Amino acid sequence: MYLHPLIASMSPADRAALIRSSELRSYRRNETVLAADTWTDSIYCVATGLLRAVDRDVTTDFIRRGDFFLGPSLSENSYQATSTLVAALPSSVYLMPITAIRRLCSIYPEVTLGLLEIAMKRITMIRGQLRRISSLSAENLVGRVLHELTQLAPAGTGGYDKRITQAVIASYSGLSREVVNKTMRDLESRGLVRRDDNGIHIPPNFASTDFGSLLPDAAAAEAHEDHPMFEPELFTAPEGMGDAESKQD
Repeated sequence: MYLHPLIASMSPADRAALIRSSELRSYRRNETVLAADTWTDSIYCVATGLLRAVDRDVTTDFIRRGDFFLGPSLSENSYQATSTLVAALPSSVYLMPITAIRRLCSIYPEVTLGLLEIAMKRITMIRGQLRRISSLSAENLVGRVLHELTQLAPAGTGGYDKRITQAVIASYSGLSREVVNKTMRDLESRGLVRRDDNGIHIPPNFASTDFGSLLPDAAAAEAHEDHPMFEPELFTAPEGMGDAESKQD
């Protein structure tokens, strides 16, 4: 029933207790999941969709399906959020009580190590993005962000969800929306970006042909998607959510 590697070693009873204590919430695109400076007693696990962490109008990180948004410490029962969590796409999110996670950490050391690994990975990704912002040209930077989006919000082969706006790309890349728009139009004129009803597409070798070094391919992302924390049927959004989203767009 529970396939996420983080909890694969738990007993069935502990797995059942975790799901009972967790709350599943659904959010529309651009809806705030957690506001900065708000106190919360939960860890946020993305069941479906994509969240972005925003600090002073700058997108610092994305949290995709199966990933967690953690507080600075698990030693306290609650923490004050330093970033705002926003649904970049329609999303379903499990709110998992810190007390329940701390209890599992005391029983299963691998859970503690798994959470530590997730936190370290996120720090490494943020540092890498900051280095790219400070060192790459606008074209290189936008190209790398587009490539990353094909893994974070995939849509068809080599594409990403067209609901990820240029404003979000600008926020994440540290560029103005005007620069992102100009860069993407130039890439489109050169055949490196293609739009259709399903999404925005880039060639499989996009990162290596125009941007020097090959980025990690989608294999890791696909492997990640094959191991959700919960079964897909538990991800189903409340009835009518999809219709409301369509009207909103």
